[in-house]
Parts: sequence; structure tokens; C-alpha cells
Amino acid sequence: MDTNHGLVHDRSSVRVGPIKVLHVVSTGWFIVCLAYLLVIALLQWGFSGSSIFFLSGYLAVFVFVLVSLYLFVFFRGVSRNQQIEHEHPLTCSDYYMILYAASPFLGGIAGCLSGVGLDVGDQIIYRMALGTLVMTFLFWVILDPSLAVSEGLLPASRTHRHHRLARQEAERKEREAKRQQVLAQVLEIEQTHRRLWQEALEPYAQELSVLLATDADGSSKARGRAVEIGAEAWRLGGISCMRQLREMTVSTQVQQSGNKPILDYLSYWWDGIGTWRGPNS
Repeated sequence: MDTNHGLVHDRSSVRVGPIKVLHVVSTGWFIVCLAYLLVIALLQWGFSGSSIFFLSGYLAVFVFVLVSLYLFVFFRGVSRNQQIEHEHPLTCSDYYMILYAASPFLGGIAGCLSGVGLDVGDQIIYRMALGTLVMTFLFWVILDPSLAVSEGLLPASRTHRHHRLARQEAERKEREAKRQQVLAQVLEIEQTHRRLWQEALEPYAQELSVLLATDADGSSKARGRAVEIGAEAWRLGGISCMRQLREMTVSTQVQQSGNKPILDYLSYWWDGIGTWRGPNS
């Protein structure tokens, strides 16, 4: 319903807290007045009390969704860390924020005063609800965005916004550079580990290639030795080291078998070693 720009900035909880409570309460008051006007309109259109009661359930769900979305945007806005006081000196001031949050109540007071002297009490309540609706619409939907746009056109506001966006872009680039630096360090460490493992795993890869070529009679013994080698690779460098050993073993098998099909027994034999899981796990 509104831009909430006047509340989107960084303030201490002591200053924002009361205004936040006032805004939530005024929003609830606005919803009550809106529901009252809707019921009055339905009665004037000829709806019976039972029909209104039947529609009230759907109306309550609809209003609840709208209020939830509105409060989500509102609470997200007041918690964001954006320094925009220099860009919006008027609408970010405490006095304006209080006026902004209290506008539904001010509209209700104005409507109530307009009905002073009337004998019918229902007319006063109706005028109070109508005043709340009109004032809230004018302030939140028309006046507030217009003031925000006007403030944004000021030279000082435009200069500050330009500097703020440039600073945010510089901070984003700095974070990205640090992320890339950390990633490069991780890759370098991984490459170093792979070079060190290459020398230590070469004898194991040769032995595993021989074990995988063992006939059926010696398969049980070959599997036991392969599990021992896999556990040693796990102790040496975890799952990454086991993967590298498997790749080296497969490469050795391919060279020795002349590109013939190879059965990957290691993926099954090593199932359960550390975090290694076989294809069927």
C-alpha cells in the first residue's frame, strides 16, 4: 500500500521501536475501519446478516494475507541497514515518521470531529471510519511517495545517493575479490595435496590394478587387501584422496587392458570406508 521508504534506514531500537509499535497499531485500526465500511456497504447493497457472516470468513483470510505481506515488508524495511537520511531529510525525520504512522488515527479524529453535533451515533462512527480510510490513502499512497520522489530530485540527495551506490558497488567488488582469493587458495591447496598424493598413491594404484585382475578364487583375499588400501587412503586424505586413488587405478587398468571394458569393483569394495558410498547405497 505504501513505499515504507520513510522507515527504511538504520536506527537504534530505542528510536524505531515506539514508531514501529505505533505503525502496527495504526495498521490494525485501519483494517478495522475498512472492515466496518465494507460491512456497511454490503448492508446498503441489500446483503443479509447471514450472507455477510458467510463472507466474513473469506474476507478474514484475505485481510490476514494482506496484513501479513504488509507487515513483512514493513519489518524487513525497518531492519535493513541503509543510511538514507541525507537523501530523504524530511521523510526520515522522527517527526515525519510519527506523523506517517499516526495518520490513520488522525483521519479518525478528523472524521469524528466532522460528526460533532449529529444526533445519530452511527453517523459519527461512520465518519470516523471514513476519515481513517481517506487520510490513510492520501498520506500513504499519494503524499508519501510524492515527497519521496521530490526529495530524491534534490542535488544533495542525488549526490549522496550516487556516493552510496558507488560505495556499495566497491564493497561488493571487494567481497567478490576476497571470495575469489579464498577460492584460489583452496584450489591451490587441493592441487598441492594431489601432487603429494600422486607420489604416495602410485604403488597402491599398481597393486589395486593387480588385485582387480585376480580370478574368482582369490577375489575374497583381493577384496580384503583392497579395503585395507582404501582405509589407508582415507587416513591419508579423506574422500578426495580415495577418489584420486580410484582414478589412478582405473587409468592404470585402462593402459594395461588396452581400453577393454573394466568392472569397477572398488566402488563396491570401499563402501562404508569413511564417507565413501557405493553406487547402490
